[in-house]
Amino acid sequence: MKGSYRKKILKIQDRFFIIICFVSTLAGLISLGGLIAFVVTDSIGWLDWQFITGTPSRFPEKAGIFPLIAGSFFIIILVAVFTLPIGVSSAIHLEEYMPDNKLKKMIEMNISNLAGIPSIVYGLLGLGIFVGTMGFAPGIVLVAALTLTLRILPVVIISAQEAIRAVPDSLREASLALGASRWQMIRTVSLPEAVPGIMTGTILALANAIGETAPLIMIGVATSIFSAPEGIFSPTGALPLQIFAWSDFPKEEFRHGVNPAAIVVLLVILAVMNGLAVMIRNRFQKFKD
Repeated sequence: MKGSYRKKILKIQDRFFIIICFVSTLAGLISLGGLIAFVVTDSIGWLDWQFITGTPSRFPEKAGIFPLIAGSFFIIILVAVFTLPIGVSSAIHLEEYMPDNKLKKMIEMNISNLAGIPSIVYGLLGLGIFVGTMGFAPGIVLVAALTLTLRILPVVIISAQEAIRAVPDSLREASLALGASRWQMIRTVSLPEAVPGIMTGTILALANAIGETAPLIMIGVATSIFSAPEGIFSPTGALPLQIFAWSDFPKEEFRHGVNPAAIVVLLVILAVMNGLAVMIRNRFQKFKD
């Protein structure tokens, strides 16, 4: 009797948990859908080719975002160039070479703590190191990329570690048993198996970085710029900063026309990056199978 009563209680708890999860998910989807619908409705009539290819203006009918899209693109490409090799190399060293001791646990704990630090702290760090100490000009592409690299590097290391850790030990042991060196085993077994998880985590981290505002404000990235950057030492702007700047403009057309149109463009960019992460993961998964 006690066993059957306990099973009934567990079934009731499971059903209650499923209902709570369903209601929470439905509420989140409705809220997100309503927010997106509100933004898209406000952007109707403003989101056109002139808006995509134009430059910022104090007149809402002439406002555009091309220099900001170009600036965000340059920054995020440079962030990927810095982040991917450093993050993956660090994860490989921690998982494949470093012994499981107190030092490793302390390093992993600090990396996890760095991943949870507010982004504005990284803006202050970038301002102090890259502008104050290294002497780079504030607001250039290189400083913005280095600052955002510091912001997402802990996330990339953690995701790459989890992907490498998920590779079965039997594959490693079989490779070593056949006479492969540790680096050959990593290059031919661990990394190919971990690529889907590494790429997914990296692209999602880059998508998070492209929407950052606080670190860029701290390092002096321009809120409005009228030409696309020509190199890594050129002044740059970023789309999230322009959205932030337009939200404070006095004309109603900026808050309920231009700004929602820019938000829709940013959402589309984020959706494309998230979709790219899923596509890359599925492609590599099919290749392995």
